[in-house]
Amino acid sequence: MRLDKFLCDMGEGTRSQVKQKIRKGCVTVDGQAARKPELSVTSENRICVDGRPVSYVKLEYYMLNKPAGVLSATRDPDQPTVLSLIRDKRRKDLFPAGRLDKDTEGLLLITNDGVLAHSLLSPKKHVDKRYYAKVAGVVTEEHVRLFAGGLALGDEKPALPAVLEIQKAGKVSHVFVTLREGRYHQVKRMFQAVGCEVLYLKRLSMGSLCLDESLKPGEYRSLTQEEVENLKDNSQNQENHKC
Repeated sequence: MRLDKFLCDMGEGTRSQVKQKIRKGCVTVDGQAARKPELSVTSENRICVDGRPVSYVKLEYYMLNKPAGVLSATRDPDQPTVLSLIRDKRRKDLFPAGRLDKDTEGLLLITNDGVLAHSLLSPKKHVDKRYYAKVAGVVTEEHVRLFAGGLALGDEKPALPAVLEIQKAGKVSHVFVTLREGRYHQVKRMFQAVGCEVLYLKRLSMGSLCLDESLKPGEYRSLTQEEVENLKDNSQNQENHKC
């Protein structure tokens, strides 16, 4: 590809900024100053900017433990976004694969792999998303039955059957919920439909990908190659794993 595109893709600046760096002699290719933005390069070339090596990465995958108060968006002029938390990202085209509400915590996949994201989020794939929730109100086996039957949420069609597991019932109940779709505010709306209110919500898994318990809210890490391969296999085979 062109040298200027290579550097833009790796977040070294806008196309005009990169071209200026190249023409000033700040960029070298295999040890030689490269002054032509249109120079053709490959991942095999050793490319440096101001003496700092820049290697090419086509796809990136990050597991983020999203904290409350952060938007699941690529950018916002007034509020922090999940992309602003990924400090050592190399691609500039990353996005959150699926969204979590601003006040919801937990697992969020940050990537630029549009094919994988589509497979994980497509309603036709029915990839499991598992959540932990604290709910105001006593959750009972009747609620479990209602969730399993698919609740009406006021949309054109009811929610798909969901698995509700009661960890602790009381004035504030602790539960796990597994969905096979991802509609707007779905967990909160399902509990509202049965007369309860979600006080706290955290996503634990999506398909085969489980939140790394060592990650504190706001922390992230790159996915392992095995995790990426399992996610791809998961989205193709629709076989889900419980974390």
